[in-house]
Amino acid sequence: MLVVVAVPAEAEAVLRGLGGVPRRVPLPGGALDRVAHPSGATVDVLAGGVGPGAAAAAAATALTALTALAGDRYDLVVSAGIAGGFAPWAPVGTTVVAGAIVAADLGAETPEGFADVTELGFGTVRHTPAPATVALVAEALRAAGVDTLATGAVLTVSTVTGSAGRAAALAARHPDAVAEAMEGFGVAEAAARHGVPAFELRTVSNPVGPRDRSAWRIGEALGALERAFAALPYPALALPALDPQALPAPTPQAPAAEPQADGQPQSPRADPPGPLREPKEAGRG
Repeated sequence: MLVVVAVPAEAEAVLRGLGGVPRRVPLPGGALDRVAHPSGATVDVLAGGVGPGAAAAAAATALTALTALAGDRYDLVVSAGIAGGFAPWAPVGTTVVAGAIVAADLGAETPEGFADVTELGFGTVRHTPAPATVALVAEALRAAGVDTLATGAVLTVSTVTGSAGRAAALAARHPDAVAEAMEGFGVAEAAARHGVPAFELRTVSNPVGPRDRSAWRIGEALGALERAFAALPYPALALPALDPQALPAPTPQAPAAEPQADGQPQSPRADPPGPLREPKEAGRG
């Protein structure tokens, strides 16, 4: 497994969750940390830089190097780190498993409003992790005692949201969004070019909206990230690429969106697998 984060603090949290003694492995332009997990899995952790471009370049370098230098390939690529959460779906401290990885601001402004590159006919803005992988990860986290869990789209942005207006616009354009980060789509693009499955795992440090540093809970989010990586079922996560039938059947997800009285679709965002829950109190400055 290759885990790509943005900054060293996130890499350190992931490595603490993995346990074991990391071994430094050089890469062109940098290095990654390799851990032999007690389960027998090998996990590489790479701090690739901030933003989708840096993340894509770092992930592609690691994917290429493993094949070229070791004659091997990764079974799975994970974009991970801390993120902003959309209220009320993902309050501070929530662990988010991405049901979709979406480039939220890749496109063009038009007289009719924003049009993404898919609408413009130039590519894709959405990668969808294997549902079996999403269900497996969510169930493992729940079994480990992660009680504030959300699944839904994680938006990749190049500019972090800093106003209520932009947060509302993003939520309206992406009604399944639960979190916002800066690297997931770049990592997923690199993985797709190499034919390797990818998913995204985030822990929420702050609300998406007006920029208020006093409301950030980075330490809490890094602690949640460490606990999440301590709980992942590493050997089973390689199975979707090899034999989807070997995975347990996923727990039923939340019901499909139903129209509201105003005619707008109700978001399917929830806390699957399992019943809906009231978000626990989030720290706000």
